[in-house]
Amino acid sequence: MYRCISLHPAPILDHVGKPYAKTLFKWFDPKLHYWNDRTFAPPRSGFIQASRICAEPFLFDGTKLKSWRPNQALDAFNANADYDAFGVASAIIRPCYIPFGVIGTLVWATNETVADIDAVFSTHAGEMHPLSLHFLSRYRENAAHAKLPEIVELTRREIQCPKWAALGKTDSEIAEIVGISVPTVRFHLTNSGHKMGVVGRAHAVRVATNPGYVGRSAV
Repeated sequence: MYRCISLHPAPILDHVGKPYAKTLFKWFDPKLHYWNDRTFAPPRSGFIQASRICAEPFLFDGTKLKSWRPNQALDAFNANADYDAFGVASAIIRPCYIPFGVIGTLVWATNETVADIDAVFSTHAGEMHPLSLHFLSRYRENAAHAKLPEIVELTRREIQCPKWAALGKTDSEIAEIVGISVPTVRFHLTNSGHKMGVVGRAHAVRVATNPGYVGRSAV
């Protein structure tokens, strides 16, 4: 099987900075430089869309996505999704959730129909899980262009503001609840993001409300 690796938002690079997608895990169509196309994931790639709602391995048999058991999330996805398979006829997809809010997806895919894709899935999907975790985790640790995130300590306000934002509160509502000004709310949201090495309110809220921060006292 051909293999495609996708790690959003940045492509996986080798030791000289070239994308693995270009040098090692080439796609069927050499004209499709999907690692340079920021719209490839998730709007146009069904496999990556589905990885956001299904954390277990699943397969594509050319017509639909399915897993080792009845899966209502995938059933709903198959019934409503409109996406381009980009020439894939058969595939095994392994979602991989790794630290600091990153969702990776490893896809073993081919442009040829694999008649026994269900049997291949049953035999190999289990072993793909630790392989994918090992590969993506080690890559993030050892990539020369990446610096390991530091363990950060958020202040009381830097915990409170993202937690209220995660509950859907606006900056004005947070300001009233916490008893500070709106600019100060925005300052704490921005500052918490800087400390965690993320960009943007949505990413800061998502990371700050992951386990490790949510359970801390913010009253």
